[in-house]
Amino acid sequence: MAVVYTAFCTDIIHEGHLNIIRNAQRYGEVVLGALSDKALIRYNKFPTISQDERIRLYESLEGVSRVIVQDDYLYDAVIEQLRPDYVIHGDNWQSGPESVIRANVLDLLSRFGGELIEVPYTRSEEARKIDQQLREKLAMPEYRRRRLRQLLEISPTVKVIEAHDGLTGLIAEKTVVDHDNRLDQFDGMWVSSLCDSTERGKPDIELVDMSARLRTIDDIMEVTTKPIILDGDTGGLTEHFVYNVRTLERMGVSAVIIEDKTGLKKNSLFGTEVKQTQAPIDEFCAKIAAGKKVQLTDDFMIIARIESLILERGMEDALTRAFAFRDAGADGIMIHSRKKDPSEIYEFCDRFRAQDSKTPIVVVPTSFNGETEEELSAHGINIVIYANQLIRAAFPAMQETARGILKAHRALEVDEQLMPFKEIITLIDEL
Repeated sequence: MAVVYTAFCTDIIHEGHLNIIRNAQRYGEVVLGALSDKALIRYNKFPTISQDERIRLYESLEGVSRVIVQDDYLYDAVIEQLRPDYVIHGDNWQSGPESVIRANVLDLLSRFGGELIEVPYTRSEEARKIDQQLREKLAMPEYRRRRLRQLLEISPTVKVIEAHDGLTGLIAEKTVVDHDNRLDQFDGMWVSSLCDSTERGKPDIELVDMSARLRTIDDIMEVTTKPIILDGDTGGLTEHFVYNVRTLERMGVSAVIIEDKTGLKKNSLFGTEVKQTQAPIDEFCAKIAAGKKVQLTDDFMIIARIESLILERGMEDALTRAFAFRDAGADGIMIHSRKKDPSEIYEFCDRFRAQDSKTPIVVVPTSFNGETEEELSAHGINIVIYANQLIRAAFPAMQETARGILKAHRALEVDEQLMPFKEIITLIDEL
């Protein structure tokens, strides 16, 4: 019999999937590919059941001859191994970013005369409801919280971008590009103290209290599923920090980053231009240890941010603090610098990695923004945070629009630089 191949990336079967199998049966023996956990995560389809459970689910479907594991969302390895006569898929990948996967399949099939069969995508109310239920499940705290650790296990670089409200959360969640014939997207969101304060028109001095910060997180969580890292400033008093850890963990936040400063917090952009006091090592270690002690799961991460290079205290101080904070229980180390040249960041990472190959290293390349993620990864950096680019892009655009309206005394002249609202609301899912 002819071999017909299709790949599934779902935890829940609905009529659309069954329709694919029924159509496939008309052409021959149906081999179903189960995307592996690694492939699903890179494809932004975080699993809610295990790979083995998905395989058993697919094996139970009537009309499926056998199930194999597909380890990449691109089809190269599986088509080379299986050499199917047909690949069958819904027609929803004919446009948009997923068209790169379709082009990959067509190229592979053309090498030995295979054929692509596309069936109309199922857009029934039942299928829509099941897809919505799956998204809601992915947004639940117990699934979202563990996602950062999952990403760190399978990805050389975790890319995180700032979000400061529901709309920027949707941009972080849904922006996908075709780059070098692969899909690329952000892995998570950074809820920044600086952006949270700026968006409210207030200075970045921990003036916006944790209750307000939690409302921002809640707004983002309501419409997204990707992991969230919170900028926790100094963490505040240890007695308060432990309660905030419990709250963040319960909400489903993946990590909090706290910096080793004390007193009135000033933004690191000021460096030594304003008086900033670094916390004693033992005091900051005690705060980390207290936070780790009250956690109820192993999923949540407390990451220690070191300000030694910002405050010009030297490399030895930075490294001493890094190892002390790690030994106190920190799940990761963030090293920061104001210099455009990344050499001191690279020196820190190389020397830290010489003694510790596992603890995640986080950087925010705002000043040394010429470095690629690949170059950062080569020095052992695991998480790259684009910490304020969205709000910095929005401000000049809004300011220029306001000036244009004032000059013309009408909105016609600025209209061509505005996105139609119809296009904006396509980001927003309806229940």
